[in-house]
Amino acid sequence: MSIPLRNRFEEAIAKFDAYNTNDPNFEHSEDGSQPKELIYARRMTEKLNQFAPDAPEDLRLAARCQHIGRWEIPRESYPMDRKGYLQWRNTLKGHHGEIASKILAECGYETEVIGKVKSLVLKKDLRRNVDTQVLEDVICLVFIEHYLEDFAAKHEDEKVIEILQKTMKKMSQKAIAEVSAIPVSPKLTSLIQQASSG
Repeated sequence: MSIPLRNRFEEAIAKFDAYNTNDPNFEHSEDGSQPKELIYARRMTEKLNQFAPDAPEDLRLAARCQHIGRWEIPRESYPMDRKGYLQWRNTLKGHHGEIASKILAECGYETEVIGKVKSLVLKKDLRRNVDTQVLEDVICLVFIEHYLEDFAAKHEDEKVIEILQKTMKKMSQKAIAEVSAIPVSPKLTSLIQQASSG
């Protein structure tokens, strides 16, 4: 039985979230302790709604499944160097895309839509594709708002500034302008300013 068009988006989101409830890693959020990737997925949707409220359906789907099943391929399964990190990230993108594609097919999405979502998750044509850039912007904004404080607490200031500079190089000017509105500690504000001026 096919799912009505008006309901398949909600069905896909529910299935993405159900998959992410299997994450054995928990994180504390405003709603209490929950699976890490479930929290991340909801933060992605929230930020996309703020940053690009008129985003098309395929982009909204891609944002929600950005890290789906991430725990299934641990970082430790690849060499702990730069090359290993990049291999891990590329493998993860394909993993996320395959899981999302299967779920979207179950929800009755056409091959064209599934292909668009998978392409977005794989970050194809960054800078040339408007929707891919928006997704990258949202990823970076979510990182700065929700994960940068913990990262900064574990690394020297110089490392944090370096990561921020690399992050900002991937962002559009619109997204960079949004960074100043994110509530962060005075120390992070200073590091962000140094990264911006560096």
